Amino acid sequence: MQAFRYSQARSVDGALRAGGTADTSFLAGGTTLIDLMKLDVMTPQTVVDINALPLDQVEAATGGGVRIGAMVKNSDLANHALIRQKYAVLSEALLSGASPQLRNMATTGGNLLQRTRCYYFRDVNYACNKRDPGSGCAALDGYNRIHAVLGGSDHCVAVHPSDMAVAMMALEATVHTSSPKGGRALALNEFYLVPRDTPQKENVLEPGELITHVTLPAMAEGTRSFYIKLRDRAQYEFALASVAAVVRVNGKHIERARLALGGVATKPWRSMEAERALEGKTANRETFERAADAAMAGAKPLQYNGFKVELGKMAVVRALESVTA
Repeated sequence: MQAFRYSQARSVDGALRAGGTADTSFLAGGTTLIDLMKLDVMTPQTVVDINALPLDQVEAATGGGVRIGAMVKNSDLANHALIRQKYAVLSEALLSGASPQLRNMATTGGNLLQRTRCYYFRDVNYACNKRDPGSGCAALDGYNRIHAVLGGSDHCVAVHPSDMAVAMMALEATVHTSSPKGGRALALNEFYLVPRDTPQKENVLEPGELITHVTLPAMAEGTRSFYIKLRDRAQYEFALASVAAVVRVNGKHIERARLALGGVATKPWRSMEAERALEGKTANRETFERAADAAMAGAKPLQYNGFKVELGKMAVVRALESVTA
């Protein structure tokens, strides 16, 4: 780990004053940042501790919906009565991730900014355009079993690791930020970037911009949600394929559907193609299989991860069968 300057912020304005440069990192739970600093993958010159900021509340929003502070711990969010009752998919996704100890430390804002678990990114002895732009991507011709089949490029195929972000994508979350230039409200589907030729840019945040909270819209009457995660082992493992489904069914017909996939893409992957294949259709196996085909239609498997295409389809069908049962 390289030497760095450390400071503690007591207010959002104080954090923004201290963290206004590209070589500064904000420290929340630290469950990703500290690991990567130890590996010399991330080498900030300044670390600003934001744990004292008053951003740790989950609150019902006026007119429905919910406001989630950026410093809310994953365990607190997963077990909050409002989340469990109205946004079950989010609770299920959070409880499927990491371990109880990590969930007790990890935060909402930090989870959204979680870095990939690509072994080539985390090992500085290998080429990685995400870590060192222009150096190449060792995963393309390496052991790429865990890598993305959707949203990749010739420069990067690293998969996004978050479970929470997949659920929030299906819930159509909005990310709220503050910066010296003012505040922004960013739809989560527009917050993340696919690699293209700049894989080092994972989202639209500017240097020094701080996530303050996330809002979820109100859930319409009759809407149900479900999260499924397929992985190599039952606990403490990242998804090979996951699906968050938020669906409203009237009788046997699907009125509205939102579907997001994890474990198969370079960002939490909302499939509007699958949503179009579902809405207005009968809720049955045939419809679900068409939606699954649509969700994975653009997949580009690599040497070792072709199984993810069928696994992703299976996850979509199982999620839809569960949420409409």
